[in-house]
Amino acid sequence: MSATTGPVPPGRTPPCPVDGRAAGAGPDRSPGYRAVFAVPEFRRVFAAHLLSSLGVVVCEIALSVLVFRLTGSPLLSALTFALGLLPYVVGGTLLSAVADRYPARRVLVGCDVLCALAAAGMVPPGTPVGVLLALRCVIAAIAPVFAGTRAATLGEILGEGELFVLGRSVIRIVNQSAQLAGFGAGGLLLAVASPGAVLAFTAGAFAGSALLLRLGTRARPPRDRDRGAGRGTLLGASLGGLRRLLADRRIRALLLLMWLPPAFVVVPEALLIPYADRLGAGPAAAGLLMCAMPVGAVLAESLAGSLLGPRARSRLTFPMGVFAVLPSLGFAAQPSLGWAVLLLVLTGTGISYNFGVDRWFVAAVPEKLLGQAMTLTQAGRMTVMGLAMGAAGLAAEYAPLRVVMPAAGVVGLVCVLAVIAEVRRTRPGPRTPGGLRETEN
Repeated sequence: MSATTGPVPPGRTPPCPVDGRAAGAGPDRSPGYRAVFAVPEFRRVFAAHLLSSLGVVVCEIALSVLVFRLTGSPLLSALTFALGLLPYVVGGTLLSAVADRYPARRVLVGCDVLCALAAAGMVPPGTPVGVLLALRCVIAAIAPVFAGTRAATLGEILGEGELFVLGRSVIRIVNQSAQLAGFGAGGLLLAVASPGAVLAFTAGAFAGSALLLRLGTRARPPRDRDRGAGRGTLLGASLGGLRRLLADRRIRALLLLMWLPPAFVVVPEALLIPYADRLGAGPAAAGLLMCAMPVGAVLAESLAGSLLGPRARSRLTFPMGVFAVLPSLGFAAQPSLGWAVLLLVLTGTGISYNFGVDRWFVAAVPEKLLGQAMTLTQAGRMTVMGLAMGAAGLAAEYAPLRVVMPAAGVVGLVCVLAVIAEVRRTRPGPRTPGGLRETEN
């Protein structure tokens, strides 16, 4: 573990040198994932994120099973998944200033400890269902603060150049892989242990993540170090920072570009269970459909990060953002299981549009609001995805799936093209204030 001999000055650092040169230098050469993992502190952040991500997925499965066994209600069982998305808006708005006001390591460790305590509170037998769901809400409300703080910290660990972009890519790969591994691991654990024991594993995963972050990352002062009388309350600072961010036309456009494609992408995903039932497929086929999109995402993210240079990845941003919503049009033909899996894999590849957006966003946001901006990004994305899932389910009550699923592609195409036009209109000059050269053309 790296020694934490003293606080590290805040601010956007230059890209970390790898093999004697700036890893982020050169518009056509990428340092690759190997350079990211060459940074010891990032390796600990990666391991901590892997632990906590697996813990969250396993928690969702175990809690859903536990609630169903206690109540026999499919609605309450499904609600455990919805509660993993909807409280994001609370933490992402009312608590977003935490990410910049307090030292990052303290925030990250504190979030993990609170999540570990919440998961541990679910373990005792006889815990009321209302308490179980409330504790799930606590974990979900903390999640955007943790994610935003970690994302801003990557800029201090890796610099704001290509290593930062690739580091964010690694985090997304972990998120998608955790869905695949977590569902499998959760199913195996539930086959041999009670839901309570599996929830204890979740608490241990959060505790392990907190330990890794405490011992393996450096102490850094907060980005917002204003101690004056105008500092205000946490709530006031959170809402004030959000107003500042949303008042900037460029930042608004980039936020919409981060939020809208995922919102339309999850519509077919939210309807996969009824679609599998329409095909007459069994649980195994439904599971295959659920895994298809994460597989496409991991493949595309890994290949783009490994094989393409910074300029090529930036040029893919707009085409892949549009492409992400197009495969759902294929469901108008009511495809068989194999073709449906292919459409979902292709949908997942659209995640690669994030490379360019990440780069432009961190260049557009003021340094002292970076953590808050990243918190808002995560909270907004998860909230609009949750709302889109709910809207998809409601629409499917009144219209056939062959209409609802491709309709998401049509509406998504119009919305994404409109947002891309706004991003183009707001792009800065040849070099941003943060020193990054824009490559949107």
